[in-house]
Amino acid sequence: MDTVRQLLKKIIPRSIFCRLQPPYHFLLALLGALRYRHPSRDIMVIGVTGTKGKSSTTEILGQLLRAGGHKVATLSTIQFSIDGHTERNLFKMTMPGRFFVQKFLRDAVHAGCTHAVIEMTSEGAKQFRHRFIDIDALIFTNLAPEHIESHGSFEKYKAAKLSIAQAVADSPKRPRYLVANIDNEHGPAFLDFSVEQKLPYSLKDLTLYSLHKDSISLIFGNTTMRVPLIGLFNVYNTLAAITMARALDIPLTTIQKALHELPPLKGRVETFESPVDATKRITAVVDYAHTPDSLTKLYEAFPDKYKVCVLGNTGGGRDTWKRPEMGAIAEKFCDQIILTNEDPYDEDPMKIVHDMQKGMSEEAPVRVIMDRTEAIRSAIAHCSEDGYVLISGKGTDPYIMGPQGTKTPWSDAATVTTLLQELSIPSTSSEEV
Repeated sequence: MDTVRQLLKKIIPRSIFCRLQPPYHFLLALLGALRYRHPSRDIMVIGVTGTKGKSSTTEILGQLLRAGGHKVATLSTIQFSIDGHTERNLFKMTMPGRFFVQKFLRDAVHAGCTHAVIEMTSEGAKQFRHRFIDIDALIFTNLAPEHIESHGSFEKYKAAKLSIAQAVADSPKRPRYLVANIDNEHGPAFLDFSVEQKLPYSLKDLTLYSLHKDSISLIFGNTTMRVPLIGLFNVYNTLAAITMARALDIPLTTIQKALHELPPLKGRVETFESPVDATKRITAVVDYAHTPDSLTKLYEAFPDKYKVCVLGNTGGGRDTWKRPEMGAIAEKFCDQIILTNEDPYDEDPMKIVHDMQKGMSEEAPVRVIMDRTEAIRSAIAHCSEDGYVLISGKGTDPYIMGPQGTKTPWSDAATVTTLLQELSIPSTSSEEV
């Protein structure tokens, strides 16, 4: 089907092809629902949308629902999970099309799942991948400029997100829930729909919160919760999940225990320590941060730390506006910067790097190492004792995307793990003479 689409794209004038796309995607969504017999009617569907924090909130909420005794399916940029059976998301997209989401929901129903938590994107909404899914609830995390070139403007990007909230309002399910971060200026708009439960959340809901080197602490009511996540952004992600879980009558004591036992979120501020016998102690962090705001928040999560920052940028041919901004942010926060290859697609990767450098001063401590492995190796080698190597942009992405659709298998986490082992002190042996 993709081959046919590419062929049609070549032979049909662009203006006509663009007009044909909405009905084409709408028809696919309808056929998928019919093919798998409208599975969303038989399971509670909770969507999660926003610019940042979608995957983390999806995974945290899944943990809370499981702790509450429910059988749960989760679909995110990180992975697909149905009642504990998990596989990596290798699609390079959050909401795979071609009937995938409908089949996922049908498989979840067959497995006896009662709840499905699905990360929902503006690109997915633009292509009607949320249509013909009867959604019970939507969590809105935040909104900042992203995918502007794809949507045409920030207003259209926001409208695509709001169309998911409208889908909740149009859902035949009862009750319907809208959960929104009202500390974000766009939060109230996601509550401005007719549903039974409107649930705003804010840092003001917490009696106190604290940020630690390896965790966060929240006091919700009279209950203190320690969560093995890092950064203020994860306070928000956790609070979003708590708000939804509480609306579904999961006790605070259950939530407290589940958060304490939360497994690491892959590719989301995922930390890797140098070996115990290493020549120096450093921490490497792999994170998906790929917008100016998310990159800023990543760097702010490690104040007063020596930081060597490895970054590329958004894939070639998209969101070119933010390249110099990303470079300027790196210069502001990082002690050393290494610019490298990420996902150039059909664009010259050196042009992407040069666009980032336009946001930096001539005095910026920047080096360009296009081989991503060598860039990370150099960052580790040049990091000071007790310093941090922050590797952003790809998270759990399984490929480096090159020209003409080529894919090079890739894992930031596996690369970091291997390169940190190189810091081990070589073992020596001696012989008695």
